[in-house]
Amino acid sequence: MPLSKEDTYKLIEQAKNGDEEAKETIVKQNTGLVKNIALKFTGYGYELDDLMQIGFIGLLKSVERFDMSFNVMFSTYAVPMILGEIKRYIRDDGKIKVSRQLKTDIRNMTKLQEEYYHQKGEYPRLSVLAELMHVSKETLLEIMSAKDALGSMESLDNPERLTLFSEFSGTAVSSEEEKHLNLLFLKSAIGGLDEKERQVIVLRYFKDMTQAQIAGRLGISQVQVSRIEKRVLSKLRKKIAE
Repeated sequence: MPLSKEDTYKLIEQAKNGDEEAKETIVKQNTGLVKNIALKFTGYGYELDDLMQIGFIGLLKSVERFDMSFNVMFSTYAVPMILGEIKRYIRDDGKIKVSRQLKTDIRNMTKLQEEYYHQKGEYPRLSVLAELMHVSKETLLEIMSAKDALGSMESLDNPERLTLFSEFSGTAVSSEEEKHLNLLFLKSAIGGLDEKERQVIVLRYFKDMTQAQIAGRLGISQVQVSRIEKRVLSKLRKKIAE
């Protein structure tokens, strides 16, 4: 059962004072969080267990640096440090383990998706795309995972993405740590939207598509896209202001 914020704060205080059992409890409580973050980078060819061990280092660093006066959930604070530790490990390793064949598969997949969209007005389902590529669904999922991993590294380093919180909330952000924290908060808020709203906001702000392009992709009018965008931005501003 997840711990309350108060119980988590108490454990963090004990861990800061050298209580190894408290540290173990924090690690157990956040194993799922570390795993979810590590999974985003398995497309580089690294073992999940290795990435998780690096992620736990970031988790424990966040325990040492966490200030209870932040008045935020510890997991929210820990995410950018876990991410940072894994990204640093990948960069220090000196190579991104995406094979030439996998890069070719990613390019072919993207090309087939776009061609299918231009012909049919919609993107192919997983089974259809796998058939077009002459691969199994499992292999296709591996290709998609690798593409997502590459996209994760690029989008997290993109300064335009880090300013999204300022655009939605109307407030400026100062430190890099604060920017990462706010971006993660924003992504969490986006995750709570319904499917159509989430599609519009991701395509508009993370894929840099115009309202007309989004309308064509989703099969709705540009006016509908505009209304959805305005409604979502209003929702996000309210949530961020809470």
